[in-house]
Amino acid sequence: MRRRWRQHRQHQPAEMNITAFLNLMVILVPFLLITAVFSRIAILELTLPPPQAQEDIEKEPPRQQLEIVLRADRLEVAAGGAAPEMIPKTAGGYDLAALSRTLRRIKQRHPDKTDATLLLEPDVSYDELIQVMDTVRMIPVRSGNTLIQAELFPDISIGDAPVVQGSGS
Repeated sequence: MRRRWRQHRQHQPAEMNITAFLNLMVILVPFLLITAVFSRIAILELTLPPPQAQEDIEKEPPRQQLEIVLRADRLEVAAGGAAPEMIPKTAGGYDLAALSRTLRRIKQRHPDKTDATLLLEPDVSYDELIQVMDTVRMIPVRSGNTLIQAELFPDISIGDAPVVQGSGS
């Protein structure tokens, strides 16, 4: 009797229960497809000046530079060698509305200018940098009943801010 039981058991095929796995796939595949549609990567292109020979730099007339310096307590906006305009930092962060008004005035004086340089102190956060970059690149303008984004200075370069003299450090 024992012998028949062993033979009978050896001939039965093993059953795989994949119901739980299929249930997981039925839920996981649509979820991944839906989220893949909504995820996108935004890239801002930064322009760097091309390398020039020293002779070319000496022959070239000085260009009107727009520099926005991000300091821990203020923004400094300087255009064309004029004295920088100081925009103090508020409790909520940098005063982006005042920066936008200043940049709009500069754009009215120099409509063909498209480049700007952002100079940052080391303790400026990434979020603050992106907010200032967005303000420098575009400005909301009302056209009839709609609000459109007009271009200000889309060609942005980034660098280190000069050290403030007499800062006590």
